[in-house]
Amino acid sequence: MFITGGVVSSLGKGIASASLGAILEARQLKVTLIKLDPYINLDPGTMSPFQHGEVFVTDDGAETDLDLGHYERFVRTTMGQANNFTTGRIYENVIRKERRGDYLGATVQVIPHITDEIKRCILEAADGADVAMVEIGGTVGDIESLPFLEAIRQLGGELGHERALFIHLTLIPYIPTSGELKSKPTQHSVKELRSIGIQPDILICRSSQPLPLGLRDKISLFTSVDKAAVISMLDADSIYRIPSLLHQEGLDKIVCDKFQLNTPLADLSGWEKVLSAMDNHTASVNVAMVGKYTELTDAYKSINEALIHAGIHTRTQVNIIYIDSEDLETPEPGCLKNIDAILVPGGFGERGIEGKICAAQFARENNVPYLGICLGMQVAVIDFAREIGLEKAHSTEFEPNTPAPVIALISEWTTDSGDLEQRDEYADKGGTMRLGGQNCHLMRGTKTYDLYGKEIIHERHRHRYEFNNNYMGMLRQAGLVFAGLSADGNLVEVVENSHHPWFIGCQFHPEFTSTPRDGHPLFSGFIRAARAYAKEMKP
Repeated sequence: MFITGGVVSSLGKGIASASLGAILEARQLKVTLIKLDPYINLDPGTMSPFQHGEVFVTDDGAETDLDLGHYERFVRTTMGQANNFTTGRIYENVIRKERRGDYLGATVQVIPHITDEIKRCILEAADGADVAMVEIGGTVGDIESLPFLEAIRQLGGELGHERALFIHLTLIPYIPTSGELKSKPTQHSVKELRSIGIQPDILICRSSQPLPLGLRDKISLFTSVDKAAVISMLDADSIYRIPSLLHQEGLDKIVCDKFQLNTPLADLSGWEKVLSAMDNHTASVNVAMVGKYTELTDAYKSINEALIHAGIHTRTQVNIIYIDSEDLETPEPGCLKNIDAILVPGGFGERGIEGKICAAQFARENNVPYLGICLGMQVAVIDFAREIGLEKAHSTEFEPNTPAPVIALISEWTTDSGDLEQRDEYADKGGTMRLGGQNCHLMRGTKTYDLYGKEIIHERHRHRYEFNNNYMGMLRQAGLVFAGLSADGNLVEVVENSHHPWFIGCQFHPEFTSTPRDGHPLFSGFIRAARAYAKEMKP
């Protein structure tokens, strides 16, 4: 299935694709999802969160579009490098082949060489699945999307009507002054799609109001799409309602009939439990998210969703309060005084770092539940070290000449020489990103072990700097618990403050493996601690 979008961007193609994938999976089909991004960057790993939002990390270490996070939250299939590729990646593959002489001296062109490479990547990623859903980023009419659209047009013809299906997501705007839903933008969007040779089989119409039958008839008439295949996708208060809404519209039946798939009816009982828990909260907590990109919540999409999942599994309404870490770089961070828990997420760069350290300090001094993720763990270690006498403790990422580098590149604290000036000589060794899923060994008797209930866990990483093991003895003696280590025992993965009711920092990113149906033990424990603080300890 090929999913395109029209009229405007950010309509929710990723959510619609993931939701349909969830329904088909509920029909006992093996589903995979693929995202094609038209930008020229090789991947979003070096793109600004302000422009692109979160970088989602797969278990095999790929830095991908945030839509892959939606895919993994809705379906059981684990995404990987093959599930997301960009124009830059396609061109890199083609140029590499051209340099090797694979094209035997032919003139390399968009058609057929670029489109053939796109088709090859799609088929390779789809291998092994019953149904592969291919989402094309951007909006129909964008120049940069044309090679992808041409490739799926060709692939649709090669596969035939029995094995290829085109879904187009459009906007039906509501005009309040006239009280009408307007179909003209959808008609023009389909016209644009048909002009490049693609006739949609299904239209998913995003709107704030239900589509009247007469409007469905009109859309069907002007777009040559069966009336039954004009699907209404209403705005919802939660993305986790979308599978049920699309199922009620009969979308999964239309797909199965089109592909002549004989499957059981969709069993959405798991999603019904999620919705029931969402609608029946027994408490409410305020969680402060202290970050650097708080004006763009998509920069922390997986963390936001993981907190919602924790609320589902603890029957708690989680109110996320976004706080710019730069606002805390004052002696009295008053904006933290009316919250029930503090979460400091990952990030890169010096801006706002002292504010993040202040957030960890506030949580430590006031017994507020604290969860530090990646950089959030590192700032907690810096604050702890400063508290016990290492006043200039810091990370070499932000202060290369700090006399107490409690956080540093591996090369900086494993060299024989302690001379700070010699550390730069080794900075390129071990300074690469630690990416993807890795095992972690948890220590029995720690809060983290109790939450997971097992010694070996598997979580995903995205960072360069590590805890400096040369300070382990000193900090352990002062009460910092090293609750988790890497599989080889050489790197610190989890720390806890033994003087605090609930204070955990983890070097990995647990948000990438949280789902609405399963939750995540760290986030669920964090929200339970927030509830306890709000009820018993909050002044």
